[in-house]
Amino acid sequence: MKTRQFSEDQIIKLLQDAKKGEKPVEELCRELGCSTASFYAWKKRYGDTTPDEAKRLRRLEKENARLLRIVGQQRLEIDAMRDVIQKKR
Repeated sequence: MKTRQFSEDQIIKLLQDAKKGEKPVEELCRELGCSTASFYAWKKRYGDTTPDEAKRLRRLEKENARLLRIVGQQRLEIDAMRDVIQKKR
């Protein structure tokens, strides 16, 4: 089964349209081509965010992942240096 990637803008627009209540959720999902389960997962994740907030959140998540990688690498280097120091003693 083919998986689709929806942009954050599409997802947020869908959530905002559903919040207006003009059409039922099932019909909105059918128009976009997603399942209602995806809709509720997106609703839980994005809530009442705007497109700008979603982009900011994505940037922060990327930055956080990058910083965690750096900290992990430094931790490995520190542990390796401690092993070398202990062997020299």
